[in-house]
Amino acid sequence: MNTSKFTAVLLFLTAVVFGQQKITVENIFGGTFRAKGMDQMQSLKNTNQYTVLNVDQASRSMQVDLYDFATLKKVSNLIDTKNFKELAEGIDAYTFDASEKKILIACNSNKIFRHSFTADYFIYDIAGKTLTKLVDSQIQEPTFSPDGTKIAYAKQNNLYIYDVASKKATAVTTDGKKNAVINGITDWVYEEEFAFVRAFDWSKDSKKLAYIRFDESQVPEFSMSIFHKDLYPTIETFKYPKAGEKNSVVSLHIYDAAGNTSKKVDLGNYNDFYIARMQWTNDNNVLSAQVLNRHQDNLDLLFIDGTTAAAKVVLNEKDKAYVDVTDNLTFLKDNSFIWTSEKDGFNHIYVYDKMGKLKNQVTKGNWEVTSYYGFDEKTKTIFYQSTENGSINRAVYRISLDGKNKVALTSKIGTNKATFSPNFQYFINTYSSASQPTVYTLNDAKAGKEIQVIENNQALADKLKGFNLPSKEFFVLKTAKGNELNAWIMKPKDFDASKKYPVFMIQYSGPGSQQVVNGWGSSNEYWFMMLTQQGYIVACVDGRGTGYKGADFKKVTQLQLGKYEVEDQIDAAKVIGSYPYVDASRIGIWGWSYGGFMASNCIFQGNDVFKMAIAVAPVTNWRFYDSVYTERYMQTPQENPNGYDQNSPINHVEKLKGKFLLIHGSGDDNVHVQNSMQMMEALIQANKQFDSQIYPDKDHGISGGNTRIQLYNKMSNFIKENL
Repeated sequence: MNTSKFTAVLLFLTAVVFGQQKITVENIFGGTFRAKGMDQMQSLKNTNQYTVLNVDQASRSMQVDLYDFATLKKVSNLIDTKNFKELAEGIDAYTFDASEKKILIACNSNKIFRHSFTADYFIYDIAGKTLTKLVDSQIQEPTFSPDGTKIAYAKQNNLYIYDVASKKATAVTTDGKKNAVINGITDWVYEEEFAFVRAFDWSKDSKKLAYIRFDESQVPEFSMSIFHKDLYPTIETFKYPKAGEKNSVVSLHIYDAAGNTSKKVDLGNYNDFYIARMQWTNDNNVLSAQVLNRHQDNLDLLFIDGTTAAAKVVLNEKDKAYVDVTDNLTFLKDNSFIWTSEKDGFNHIYVYDKMGKLKNQVTKGNWEVTSYYGFDEKTKTIFYQSTENGSINRAVYRISLDGKNKVALTSKIGTNKATFSPNFQYFINTYSSASQPTVYTLNDAKAGKEIQVIENNQALADKLKGFNLPSKEFFVLKTAKGNELNAWIMKPKDFDASKKYPVFMIQYSGPGSQQVVNGWGSSNEYWFMMLTQQGYIVACVDGRGTGYKGADFKKVTQLQLGKYEVEDQIDAAKVIGSYPYVDASRIGIWGWSYGGFMASNCIFQGNDVFKMAIAVAPVTNWRFYDSVYTERYMQTPQENPNGYDQNSPINHVEKLKGKFLLIHGSGDDNVHVQNSMQMMEALIQANKQFDSQIYPDKDHGISGGNTRIQLYNKMSNFIKENL
């Protein structure tokens, strides 16, 4: 008998029986645990159907496929890239015109910042099966007019309108200039912090185009060296307003497509303000805009006359901390509107008439509405997602416009997200929990009954059984000060309560964020599981300032970012360190971005509690970060110098006792590498030893090629050596 073969089989069977397959960084980031999904799913508006972007592995082509909501059966293939040499590189994104007879297809995309990109765009006629290049060069954010006859787009900081029939483009603006004036596309800080790129919108009758103009000529510039492989590095320079510095001067304009004329909206009674959202209402001649003051604690919803450009305040919202901007504003047929607000202490749905008078508070309770899904005009029903099953869970509900007849449409505890059919008869539920990979099901929207499973990721679930993974235990941790905080803990599968284990704490902790959530996690979750296989307990605590537990819990950190959050992580570590199976002398902490800011603060200010820390892409001084985000929570450094300085880790470096690893990408346009460079210098001058790693040209996500594998192996090794 071949003894080597026998030994190999025996080892394999032993691994299966005793669950000894080990997770590695290579299989985490190499696709071993990739779940199946429904890529770029879009619910159509005219028919009870949806589309998905599929990949044919055999031909390596991509298709936009059409499916029926009622049966889930594929109706047709709308386009296949193998039939068009222009789409050889695949489809990056697609949108329909209002008739859903034409598709705008983006390919060969080039990323700019977090959300923005330029791409080659094609118009595809579904019936004629013809593909037409929209513009010879790369453009941004092309958008069909509601009647489908025109497409507005941005190119090199100017706006254009393309006539579909004549194939001719007309310039709406001509003054666009890099690092000076942007028309119809947001500047860096709006894109990052107000989370939108397209700053133009068509009126419902397709006759007018409203847009925001950004004059960023007075905004200070930030420059980054780009190293690439060239003999000399290049310099990338862009406008980045840091806290307390000058922002873009914004103005709102209405362009009349027929007359080729523009009117500027008079916002002269506002000073140093943001236009955080703008959209046309259902009235062809009424534009809405949300104007925020610089402190972001006073928001006006304006209605603007499309002919005269005169503006009036319809709704005002004030908050002692800040007002959250959302995309939930929805206009009903009569121009009454749905709005969400935290004004009663929790985020809830409200209905106002077209004059801005409150008609009804639709949802109430000590829980939060987390997503607004839509309104069915026929049945006067609102569909939404909330935390009614506990702040770490998400469930889907329907409720009448008058706040009555509430029905839970999901029953499984965990995270439920819905995509509704156009007629609100069905929805596709995306469900997961900490122990269940994502499952897609078709449900009826009346009572939520599950009709059919679309994808249950059983293959992934079966594969994971071989790794004998640990389970995540959720609990509420009470600190010595009496603060009750959501938490989870993961123990090694062969956990022995008589032993003492090291603990690795992970967190993000930023305002309104949530890490303790009952859902299937990202790649990081597998890394945490990998660490438990190496003998570590991994724990996570959401301290004060995090979200989904009401406005008071979230906004307690106002003017003091880092104070209460750091206090809570240190206090939580002390509680965890008191457990009989924990070695209190071996507690570490990790975080990325805001979490890196926190990990740095914790190793410095909690120097007797934490043995080691890893900070990835951290803010080290809030004076270095952008105006919109930082001032929302801190006001300006000129107004609140102590809030900035007392809680920035760069000012606590002399307290370092443990082992500290500092990591940053040199091409991070968001949290600049300047943060880590100045922290390194402060540590050096304090004569403190630390470890560091700079990733050349990598942005805030630090990825690409083998980067993630190298990064996570580096962090894993640092934990092994120092915890």
